[in-house]
Amino acid sequence: MGRGPGEDAFVYHGGALDVARRLFPNAPKPWIDLSTGVNPHPYPLPELAAEAWTRLPEATALAGLEAAAAARYRAKPEQTVAGPGSQALVQALARLAPKGPVGVLRGSYTGHAEAFRAAGADVAEVDALPDLERFQVAVVVNPNNPDGRVTPFEKLMRLHARAIRVGGLLVVDEAFADFGDAPSLAPALPSERIVVLRSFGKAYGLAGLRLGFAIASPDVEKRLRNALGPWPVSAPALAIGTKALADGVWIEDMRELLGKEAVRLDDLLKSHGWRVVGGTSFFRLAANAEAQAAFRRLLAVGILTRPFAEAPHRLRFGIPAEPAHWARLEAALRN
Repeated sequence: MGRGPGEDAFVYHGGALDVARRLFPNAPKPWIDLSTGVNPHPYPLPELAAEAWTRLPEATALAGLEAAAAARYRAKPEQTVAGPGSQALVQALARLAPKGPVGVLRGSYTGHAEAFRAAGADVAEVDALPDLERFQVAVVVNPNNPDGRVTPFEKLMRLHARAIRVGGLLVVDEAFADFGDAPSLAPALPSERIVVLRSFGKAYGLAGLRLGFAIASPDVEKRLRNALGPWPVSAPALAIGTKALADGVWIEDMRELLGKEAVRLDDLLKSHGWRVVGGTSFFRLAANAEAQAAFRRLLAVGILTRPFAEAPHRLRFGIPAEPAHWARLEAALRN
């Protein structure tokens, strides 16, 4: 069964709730968006001073945010670059990366390949990690989206050694690393030709804030800051991000909660005929021979999941946000 009219929007990266509303106007409200892999439990927003909205962001506030992010990710503040969402950082990196062929793993986040192609690069998708050694620029998502597979530290370092030899670049996207066991490269970042990306919005459930970080070796850091220009982050994002990143208690509580909820979602999916094939604390990847039909049935009852053009038997399910969402999902899977 192929995709219906207008459904191509759903296979890009999730979050096309406006398309879902248009295609299924009679679906029950409110819609439940399980398509994006964003933490469903957002960090509580602090009160903001009026100046956060009326004045340009200050350099000292940006430095404070980057210091808080560096402490959170165990990186060096001078190597930590804040930007308006990790996707904006991907786009900037694609424009300033070394010229040459770019390798990405098939079955991973498609935004990297699209950004490098838009910047004029020759991009190839490969099936195995060692194949990335053939390219000037190698991109690895760790843990991978959508299957959650983890690339060991030693294998990443082998790719980085290749980048050093050929004057290339290694990009490691750690957007989903906050609550899992994937080895972050940020604490021991090599001195050249590497960038690690972190997504504040996904981890803290504030995707609309548009805040992300690149932990970059010095040769990339300066160029990346120049590419982003002045005021790369809004003043509200500076204030909220700085407070949230310093809240270690919230992080540990959320790690425990999301771990339990991921297990709960696994059990729910399995009990209704789905096979869980991967995921992270933010989402689960599940397989079913009738996945495309199930995707549309879920849309009809106001639940948006994430389908995949290259894997039509799979759907990605985010973690439901509240008891009513869990109940609606269970009822929809049962029918």
